[in-house]
Amino acid sequence: MAPYESDDSTTAGEAEDGRSGRRRAARYVVPVAVMGVAAATIGLVPAIADSGDPDLPEITAEQLVQKVAESEVEQLSGTVKITTDLGLPDLGGLGSGLLAGAPRADGEGSSADPSARLTELASGTHTLRVAVDGPDRQRLSLLENAAEYSLIHNGDDVWAYDSASHEVYHGTVPDRAGEQRERSVPATPRDFAEKALAAVDATTSVTVDGTVRVAGRDAYKLLVEPKRPGSTIGAISVAVDAETGTPLKFTLTPADGGAAVVDAGFTRVDFAAPAASAFDFTPPEGAKVTEADEAAKAPERERTSGSGRKSEADLAKELDGLQVLGEGWNSVAVFDTGGRGLPAAGAGGDLDGFLNSLGDRVTGEFGTGTVLSTRLVNALITEDGKVYVGTVTADALVKAADAGK
Repeated sequence: MAPYESDDSTTAGEAEDGRSGRRRAARYVVPVAVMGVAAATIGLVPAIADSGDPDLPEITAEQLVQKVAESEVEQLSGTVKITTDLGLPDLGGLGSGLLAGAPRADGEGSSADPSARLTELASGTHTLRVAVDGPDRQRLSLLENAAEYSLIHNGDDVWAYDSASHEVYHGTVPDRAGEQRERSVPATPRDFAEKALAAVDATTSVTVDGTVRVAGRDAYKLLVEPKRPGSTIGAISVAVDAETGTPLKFTLTPADGGAAVVDAGFTRVDFAAPAASAFDFTPPEGAKVTEADEAAKAPERERTSGSGRKSEADLAKELDGLQVLGEGWNSVAVFDTGGRGLPAAGAGGDLDGFLNSLGDRVTGEFGTGTVLSTRLVNALITEDGKVYVGTVTADALVKAADAGK
């Protein structure tokens, strides 16, 4: 079927949306910046499970994209399976801390804080139960061994409960709406689809790639691919429900082949209205409750106590000079850490070995730096403290650094 190519009238707005997303992702210092961008880039996904190709009416890519955009589904429930393999280095407990990215509620933090818990979706395989009843009521439950983590939005209230630690986190939407959006992590197929389709611009090819059955429903497959070389993204496949236009499953495969970087999709879905009780929550007796307002004040307490730990706002101010080089899939975000680059090679035997284990040393007109790589996001950190990061190859990062010199 004929490809759908976006026109210039949509490119500018969508490119700006992409830049805005990258600006939010790059608000942490290195190496947290690298992990934060990796987590934020999960907005694309999985290998389509084929259980027979249904015979559906022909549809163009443009019509299918429009079908997703015009979908009026506001009520559903079901089970979602997500598998993510970004190829992040195994840093043990440090890795989860980097992905969380921000100081938590108090000295020990709250295990129910969504800003930390939902970033667990950045690696491994997870099963989620979801329920949605319009824009004011949603529930997401992360199922674990003999435990469950639930995030419930009901009206003005947002509750999170970790059954393993018996801790509760509570916030309100009007006071924290901006922060909630800032910290949101894709969890459902619709979340993934919105991020994938927002990346569509003049550098993108969009086609219809046949049909498939997902969670017992007939669906079309939408294929999104970069037109130009240099991106680490090979293709994104989105299974769109033929009846409702709801994204049911996604696949993001890397340009160098191999298994999907992220695989997420419904294994069960029901478009009936969930029971109202699904969104009711009362803190269990004896549970430790952390209020969002307390968490917001924690960074200030830490600064005044002389801990030296900085808030997200402080770190964001240090990255005000963020720039974006290139366009579309080959865009590279650039920011300056103020001279806090990685030490130069030859700084010391043990230190050299550690730096070499982090990434690959590269040189160019810009000088010398280290490329930290995942299967999707790469970052070049120069010795003078500049960081170049994007879903592009290491060679593309070096060219960007040379061009920006």
